[in-house]
Amino acid sequence: MASSTNSILITFLLALTFSSVAARRLLQTTQPSIPNMPGIPSNLPNPTGIPTLPSIPITIPQPNNVPPLPTNIPNLPSMPTIPTIPTATLPPLPSLNNFPSIPSIPTIPTTIPSIPFFSPPPSN
Repeated sequence: MASSTNSILITFLLALTFSSVAARRLLQTTQPSIPNMPGIPSNLPNPTGIPTLPSIPITIPQPNNVPPLPTNIPNLPSMPTIPTIPTATLPPLPSLNNFPSIPSIPTIPTTIPSIPFFSPPPSN
């Protein structure tokens, strides 16, 4: 199994190598048939100067009418008291002796009765 997989893989790699070599050879030996594309016309006017870019101010202007931050923190309202949850008492669990007994399930016989006609022939 492994040898057939290896031979298929080697055959595929050889075919891929030969086809890529042939394609490269074709590209190097033949002249490309590129249609005449319209180029950039040579009679465009030359730009005389580039406009200057707007300058970014070095310092950021500070607004004059900013109100100061508050320095005192207001008192928070007090938390309301949460009432306690009453404890519930559960009745005691019944003991295992008080449960009714599980009825016995009849068993299915697993042995097949021997029928002489269907039994295998005796061994010699």
